[in-house]
Amino acid sequence: MTLASRLAALALACAAPLAMAQAYPAKPIRLIVPFPPGGGTDIFARVVSAKITETQKWNFVVDNRAGAGGNIGVDAAAKSAPDGYTMVIGQTSNLTISPALHSKLPYDPVRDLAPVALVGSGPVALVVRAESPFKSLKDVLDAAKAKPGSVTFASPGNGTVAHLAGVRLQQAANVKFEHIPYKGAAGAIPDLLGGSVDIFMSSVPTVASHVASGKMRALAVTSLKRSPVLPDAPPIADTFPGFDAVTWFGFLMPAGTPPEIVARMNEAVNAALKSPDVRSKLASEGGEVIGGSATEFSAFIRKELASWAPVVKASGAKVD
Repeated sequence: MTLASRLAALALACAAPLAMAQAYPAKPIRLIVPFPPGGGTDIFARVVSAKITETQKWNFVVDNRAGAGGNIGVDAAAKSAPDGYTMVIGQTSNLTISPALHSKLPYDPVRDLAPVALVGSGPVALVVRAESPFKSLKDVLDAAKAKPGSVTFASPGNGTVAHLAGVRLQQAANVKFEHIPYKGAAGAIPDLLGGSVDIFMSSVPTVASHVASGKMRALAVTSLKRSPVLPDAPPIADTFPGFDAVTWFGFLMPAGTPPEIVARMNEAVNAALKSPDVRSKLASEGGEVIGGSATEFSAFIRKELASWAPVVKASGAKVD
């Protein structure tokens, strides 16, 4: 091969990814949501993808693949072709808690997925029934210190962000609650309202309507700042500086997806997150918009993996 032909081949090879990225997308993009419709993860995915469709004219087909705490949907994405036409919205539990919780997780969140962008986050709220004698987080902790194990703590399930946020609180305060895990929030709420359990920790959208109606009182949130949806609930960080245990959401593609396509999707996601109506909608659900580069999201996942692993171990939760 002559020098001229080699240079021509090199130029063609360099131009191919750029041409592919410029033509992208040529068909609808499957957006896997690893939870049922209507939940926080689903809302984040649909709000952002709808804005991208509006502004970029890219079409998304939302595929709700619920099950196993989100692991089924994430695994489906990880095993999809890395052609830029499959994306998944992952979050704290299935990307950074599940690897420590499951002895045989079918995917590796670092090896098998290409981070696109961190979308946003939402706190966990600590709530009590309206008639509870606990009027503040201090009241809860004082009772737990006076009689370890006397305060019953409900969560949506073992290994959930809410459960592990409660474990972190117990570690920070050096107290012991009696953990009562439920199979989702639906079973815990009637028991809290009926007085069978003392405190409940769950996502803000799950409890917001009950707080607004006066059936529950929110004593604290697990984010560093107050939630606009529960403005009267102080952050646990006000008592224990640096306390931060939130559910965050981000978009990822299968590992091996061309970096030019990842970059284009990152740009589209960040543009959507800057839209006032997107920010307003996510704020109304208790969420905080984040955004940023794919590299930043990759580093964030690694940091969160290291952060949650010892909490899972301390909780004793394990899924085989």
